[in-house]
Amino acid sequence: MSNTAKVNALREVMKKKGIAAVIIPTADPHQSEYPAACWKDREWISGFTGSAGVVVVTHNEAGLWADSRYYLQAEEELKGGAIRLFKVKNQFAPEHIEWLCSTLKSGDVVVIDGADISKSQFDQYEQMLAVQGISLKTIDLISIIWTDRPALPDGPVRLFEQPFPGQMRSEKLDLIRKAMAEKNADYHVMSSLDDIAWTFNIRGTDVEFNPLVVSFALVGDQNVVLYLDPKKLDETSRAALEVDGVQVKPYHQIVANLNDLDASKTVMVEASTLNTQLYKAINGHIIHADAPARIAKGVKTNSEIDHLRATMVKDGVALVYAFKWLEDHLGKSVITEAVFGEVIAKFRSEQEGYQGESFNAIVGYKGNGAIVHYHPDHHHSAEIKPEGILLIDCGGQYHGGTTDITRTIALSKPDQSQKRHYTLVLKGHIALARAIFPEGSCGAQLDVLARQFLWQHGLNYLHGTGHGIGYYLNVHEGPHGIAGVGTERGRTALLPGMVISNEPGLYLENQYGIRIENVVVVGKSNMDGYFNFETVSLMPFDKELIDEAILDAGEKAWINRYHTEVYDKLSPQLDVAHAAWLRHQCHLFG
Repeated sequence: MSNTAKVNALREVMKKKGIAAVIIPTADPHQSEYPAACWKDREWISGFTGSAGVVVVTHNEAGLWADSRYYLQAEEELKGGAIRLFKVKNQFAPEHIEWLCSTLKSGDVVVIDGADISKSQFDQYEQMLAVQGISLKTIDLISIIWTDRPALPDGPVRLFEQPFPGQMRSEKLDLIRKAMAEKNADYHVMSSLDDIAWTFNIRGTDVEFNPLVVSFALVGDQNVVLYLDPKKLDETSRAALEVDGVQVKPYHQIVANLNDLDASKTVMVEASTLNTQLYKAINGHIIHADAPARIAKGVKTNSEIDHLRATMVKDGVALVYAFKWLEDHLGKSVITEAVFGEVIAKFRSEQEGYQGESFNAIVGYKGNGAIVHYHPDHHHSAEIKPEGILLIDCGGQYHGGTTDITRTIALSKPDQSQKRHYTLVLKGHIALARAIFPEGSCGAQLDVLARQFLWQHGLNYLHGTGHGIGYYLNVHEGPHGIAGVGTERGRTALLPGMVISNEPGLYLENQYGIRIENVVVVGKSNMDGYFNFETVSLMPFDKELIDEAILDAGEKAWINRYHTEVYDKLSPQLDVAHAAWLRHQCHLFG
């Protein structure tokens, strides 16, 4: 069924129910970045496969609101259908709601699936529409027309066992109960899948790229219930959970249990992550607070950071093998972007503890590299030839941590403009990597460090500079990161142990994209009250793209130290040929 047929089928349902518009976000009941197949409503109705965007359908128009990361991708995937692209200028503003306010009339009804929107976002939308006399209701219309919706994922639950977790399950539950006690809460509802995986030290395969288990949890001051399909647990896992007082109940039973709570009890929720359907199901006094697990899991323990450092050696070794493979085979056989993505995954799979890729590899040749979240597949994939620039953004999941790295390489002699652009990005990357900042600083205060050299030439990039990264969890983890002042990522104070990406870039449409990304860990500097970053990713920068003339002495010294560290840590794990290749790539400035 084309998106035109699906939109028309939805409009028939809207007419019967007297509904003027339907909002279809990229979301699931857990507000996940990557929904499981059964919850990909927006992708199903539109055909747009990007990881962010909102579809709105009225009786006369249908649109996809997507930000600049997806302009080119969305235009291609929507071509010829009933849904047109609305280019979002501010990805943090609900421009689709503003459009509805200007399009609909007073008395009209707009609906959204209450499981697919957080309580705080629902309240924001409701208030904006109410100004125009438009009401917002929670109704699931997509299920009426999506008759072959996939079933809930049924992958097994695995215990995430020592020595890898930094804390025991009982310690994490104690931490949550301490936060509850501070708020005088009797219960805390947990719905974010990575919060639950972290708290209960479980991992699964229910969501692509993220080792998560579809589940909810209800933590009481005396008891705790984990809601998931009981068949996913073996006897060993069930027994281990029971030791810590964890009762297991069926996934969908949480709604009835929330309905049955004693009305005199106090329930702590985070309205920005709890979906509206569950929020409305709670019988009791609701108090709002930050989810304790969301804050705590962002600060990795010393043990977890040690495991992450070891994992970065494995990841770096795999990348050395992959990039040398590309150099050896380029121009001698047909290599597409998708093929090289698979080659990287193959070499990662040979490393101990590897569990899969942490996201769809972005392998962008020439102009495709300018599409920020481009993902090739075997149907849409350019051939990589020995000319131009190639951007590779990829990551792996390992028992010892999650990796995310981007390198941009020249496949032929670069021109002076390409070298200047690359080096301006590199200078920003180094400035952020070298930053020393006072305790209490947030990402928005550091974001300019990565952009300053581009700005001096009238250049910029439209994505954040860094995101939090989970520990064998989501490659994108909140609330911390490095971004603009208007974002939670930018407003959150940085703490020692937080793991963040450092990834400035530059994108010239139809020409090339440049991004340089390493993972950094927030640590304490040698000055009391000040923090710094430790770069833990291990892979050299492309010496052919560096314009030495615009680097200062401090930047050259930083590259020399980094390249020396890369060689010293990776070469003992390599054979003679690959160690020699790495030595050549780890260029040192005189």
